[in-house]
Amino acid sequence: MARRGANQPSVGGYNEAVVLDQIRRAHGHSRVELADATGLSAQTVSNIVQRLLDAGIVEEAGRTSSGRGKPRTTLRLVGSSRYAVGVHLDPGLITVVVLSIDGEVVARHARATPRAQDPADTVAVLIEDIQAVLSESGIDRSRIVGLGIAAPGPIDADRGIVVDPPNLLGWDRVPLRDAIAEATGLAVVLDKDVTAAAVAEKWVAAPGGAPNFAFLYLGTGLGVGLVVGDEVVRGGSGNAGEIGHIVVDPEGPSCACGLRGCIAVTCAPLPLVEEAERRGVLEADRESDDPTRVDAALTRLVHMAEDGDERARDLLQRCTVHVARALAVVSNLLDVDRIVMGGPLWDRVGPTFTEAIPPLLDEMRVARGVHPLSIAGTALGSDVGAIGAACLILDEALTPRPTSLLVPSA
Repeated sequence: MARRGANQPSVGGYNEAVVLDQIRRAHGHSRVELADATGLSAQTVSNIVQRLLDAGIVEEAGRTSSGRGKPRTTLRLVGSSRYAVGVHLDPGLITVVVLSIDGEVVARHARATPRAQDPADTVAVLIEDIQAVLSESGIDRSRIVGLGIAAPGPIDADRGIVVDPPNLLGWDRVPLRDAIAEATGLAVVLDKDVTAAAVAEKWVAAPGGAPNFAFLYLGTGLGVGLVVGDEVVRGGSGNAGEIGHIVVDPEGPSCACGLRGCIAVTCAPLPLVEEAERRGVLEADRESDDPTRVDAALTRLVHMAEDGDERARDLLQRCTVHVARALAVVSNLLDVDRIVMGGPLWDRVGPTFTEAIPPLLDEMRVARGVHPLSIAGTALGSDVGAIGAACLILDEALTPRPTSLLVPSA
């Protein structure tokens, strides 16, 4: 493939994104520090900063002294200058947030996902919640730069279509992006929920954070979002991170893929609850496999384990072993430096996973003698999918990308 060049306008836009990214991550750089950090000339930095000041995106935040010489004026993002809307569509929960450019959630709404088979009903609920959250926030629409949607895969990212997620019955090739864009008048992007979670974690990471990490997403389903070399990995069709058919228990239950003991049929909420019911740990009194009812049953199972029920503890412990095996495959394949865990289920299973998984995973890692692997829960809580959806918009607008320098193909 022929190499593509770069033209002057694209270089200018890239440099502006580099400066913005440094200001965002450092939470207070001066012009001199920005020049040092970016390698740009002092005059280039000064010109970019002035444009950002004039646009109201950054502001001067006071003076700091680092010894001899004049105190330096630090710069910071103006949180109220730009906002993004994030929508997380999980089969069990719909969450909508409005996120400021500096990462603060300024409005939020959550509700159980409707169980109607017609996707149009759920889309109508999404639109209603988006409009309600925007109204509640009181933000001028001109400051909303776009709306991101995080949905279960598989998706067709180019066309904005939810293809046929296993836990969203009836969602066969639904043009979700365009439906939301038409109803709201906003620029809309659609991505996988696991990818959005990884983007959120990357967005809030401090300077110098691990550039290679995996995000284990725990919701109605399980998946992994990937960041390698500080770049989000989406794969050829935008569907990277599907770990559901990694075999973690060769003697386990049969999976629709033809294998046995895949993580999708051993550790996802529904099979975990079903196993608890078969073993008599939970009463088999659910009326359906509705994700809301499954979530309530799983919550009971966790509470029983916390209260000392040995059978409940054993089930959850087996689940952590299986999850550790799947994460070992990811870790050994990609040699990541960090694993973050989170999602709608994290507030329930977090304490168990945080305690049990690190030592298990360390035993299975090939590179354990070469470098450490940090493992932790996300600081963004159960809203990480919705926050990540909003970060999709902010990340696109504010993160420098070398590909943006290329002259477009004819």
